[in-house]
Amino acid sequence: MKFKYIFLFFIVGCSSKSEDSLNVFRYNEHKNIGSLDPAFAKDNADIWAVNQLFNGLVQMDENLNVKPAIAKHWSISDDGLTYSFSLRHDVKFHKHFVFGKDSTRHVSANDFTFSFNRLIDNDVASPGRWVLNKVEHFKAVNDTLFQIKLKQTFPAFLGLLTMKYCSVVPKEVLDLYGNDFRSHPIGTGPFKFKRWEENIKLVFRKNNHYFEHDSNGHKLPYLEAIAITFLPDKQSEFLQFTQGNIDYVSGLDASYKDEILTADGQLRTKYSKDVNMIRGPYLNTEYLAFYMDTEVTEIQSKLIRKAVNIGFDRQKMMTYLRNGIGIPAHGGFIPKGLPGYNENAGFTYRPQEAKKLIEQFKEETNIVSPEITITTTSNYLSFCEYIQRELQKTGLIVNIDVIPAATLKDAKANGKLDVFRASWVADYPDAENYLSLYYSKNFAPNGPNYTHFKNDKFDDWYELAFSETSTEKRELLYSKMDSLIMQAAPVVPLFYDEVVRFTRKNVNHLGINPINLLDLKRVKKN
Repeated sequence: MKFKYIFLFFIVGCSSKSEDSLNVFRYNEHKNIGSLDPAFAKDNADIWAVNQLFNGLVQMDENLNVKPAIAKHWSISDDGLTYSFSLRHDVKFHKHFVFGKDSTRHVSANDFTFSFNRLIDNDVASPGRWVLNKVEHFKAVNDTLFQIKLKQTFPAFLGLLTMKYCSVVPKEVLDLYGNDFRSHPIGTGPFKFKRWEENIKLVFRKNNHYFEHDSNGHKLPYLEAIAITFLPDKQSEFLQFTQGNIDYVSGLDASYKDEILTADGQLRTKYSKDVNMIRGPYLNTEYLAFYMDTEVTEIQSKLIRKAVNIGFDRQKMMTYLRNGIGIPAHGGFIPKGLPGYNENAGFTYRPQEAKKLIEQFKEETNIVSPEITITTTSNYLSFCEYIQRELQKTGLIVNIDVIPAATLKDAKANGKLDVFRASWVADYPDAENYLSLYYSKNFAPNGPNYTHFKNDKFDDWYELAFSETSTEKRELLYSKMDSLIMQAAPVVPLFYDEVVRFTRKNVNHLGINPINLLDLKRVKKN
């Protein structure tokens, strides 16, 4: 193992100078990328890589607005069910011998028909097939017109289509490689696949035939290549970053947060000369959840659930455990930065009131030592221990059970945990994505309602939102639903996460977005 790490550092270190001369953007992933097939792009590592290689009908800008991609424009029928996409004429797949003499060909509407059929094919078993659950049918009207009809109105549908699952892929190449398309990807994106030594290095090169231009008419992308390494240790990654051997580090890990940031979340002076920090809202709510179908008296009690919500100081928690990175969740479940967010929906720190609620519970139930057990993974143990210490001051006994992430995922889906830590990252930028966790027809394990929360008024509002075409009225409905959830308190929002990116000073125009998508087509290196 020791020699493996020496070899990896040798690759990163020795290649850095030559790569800089080629205008190469270098970053690291902590685990091997599972697939370069967009139909299987289900986590950030895969999505970031796939985003450089593929395009769909539409894409999202840094402000979560849906913009044209391969579709130059679109129209929606008056009943909100039929979406018609007019495609660009100048989009080509990356070169490959399977295309014949010219080694490439233009994308047509039939390619989207193939790609979408593949997404819902049971034999393919794509984890992204749910994206098309609300679709009744789709078809290529002609070479440049692709049409989708929904089963019911769904205002967030365009946002769904920005997901990498919906990328266009060429039938000829899929027929040639089958499952091996994962490591022989051919797309239309700003970069094309070059080389992949799994768990060691992945290289993309510039696509000189890419169809997008910048605002001045210059062809994208600017970079010549992307090089991805796979150092599993975050401290090693940070060391390579500080030495200038990689250009970018994403997120704030406990192993280096105090080294690079002050307690109030500012970049330390020793790094300010060489490093830029970018931060902004991330559509990710970190929370504790109560299983509402439990027989445990404490969990069934709204008094206890409310006491937990008001019994610890979220601001203090963020300062000491996250160096101020992240927004204390005093609103509802919908995170800050998303339409429908209501800063007054949630709870603030009120320790004396929490004590009174615990005393009231004791009097009403004759349970003299109420207690709960929070199940978490080791990554969030410090948060749960902080909450444990604070809540025990109110008279509530709190136990903590630490289990592996895979075990927690299975247990929460099958109703085996009374209280558990979880997070919800937006699949698409609409508050419906968050509220779906409380719709009674979405009970886990068949849906994302892990708390088994049920409220008839909430269900009525949730269903009404699908047919509401007015953006303002739909956002008002979302806010009302969020407030109703918080009144019932099946969850304890902890904080709304922030995207934090560190780059070398010679990296420009990386940008940031609330879904933490890595988009490199406009990045320049000085």
